[in-house]
Amino acid sequence: MNKVYELMNKMFQDVELFNEIPKGKGVRAKLITTINPDAISLAASVESIHLASLLHDDVIDEAKLRRGKKSINAIYGDKIAIMIGDILFSRALEYLIDYDKMSAKALANVIYMLSMGEMEDVALSENMNLDKNKYMNMIYKKTACLIEMSCRESARLAGLNSEIYAKYGKNLGLVFQIVDDILDIISDEKTLGKPVMNDLYEGKMTLPFIYMYEELNNDEKEYFKTLFKKRLTQEEQNWIKDRIQSAIKKSYQEAVNLANEGIESIDNDYLSEIMLKLINRKF
Repeated sequence: MNKVYELMNKMFQDVELFNEIPKGKGVRAKLITTINPDAISLAASVESIHLASLLHDDVIDEAKLRRGKKSINAIYGDKIAIMIGDILFSRALEYLIDYDKMSAKALANVIYMLSMGEMEDVALSENMNLDKNKYMNMIYKKTACLIEMSCRESARLAGLNSEIYAKYGKNLGLVFQIVDDILDIISDEKTLGKPVMNDLYEGKMTLPFIYMYEELNNDEKEYFKTLFKKRLTQEEQNWIKDRIQSAIKKSYQEAVNLANEGIESIDNDYLSEIMLKLINRKF
């Protein structure tokens, strides 16, 4: 990972605010370098694209926190955050073209899909979306497709069966998002680094909320509609928590099934461990 971060620092050495961007755990880079230790340029480019998408996402969601720290848009404004994101997108592709043109083309397609996923997320948030298929298709584009591409391209460059690894990556991305949906409901603000049930406040009917709504009686459904896009009181949060437990279990089981499919598609203990840690994560 040190080599990945060294290359990223070189790529963005003229971007003054680059080091102020809240960084994650580098999961995508770790996946890539686990499958193919030589794919440092791919790993650095993918991590750069991920950071860019988060910068844009924070602007769209008007998020003030990112991983418990003030977001770039909260400190410097939306225009700066958008421009830094655009810089990361373009420089990542530039570096990857020199490394491998097929990977660069795949990454360009992922940027397109990420943008489409973001647009779909915004559209679905306008009204109370109750269509599970629309939601799953959106989170594939917004989250899973980049991880899928990371695993496929690193495997291809290593001469491995790329589609097997792509299946693992797709499922890993979907599992990550479903678990994230669940944590938004059952965790606490200190752990999350943002308000509890913030998804509902932003108009995001995630998988647990969709499943819960299906189980409510007519009067409960009408009341739940009044909570949509509202900053909830503790009493309102408790009302939801009392009725969402079976929906959480159903969502979690769906994540477990996807995790098992991903693990069964490959023969790699370390990647299996990553999937298991993800399904059991608490934040």
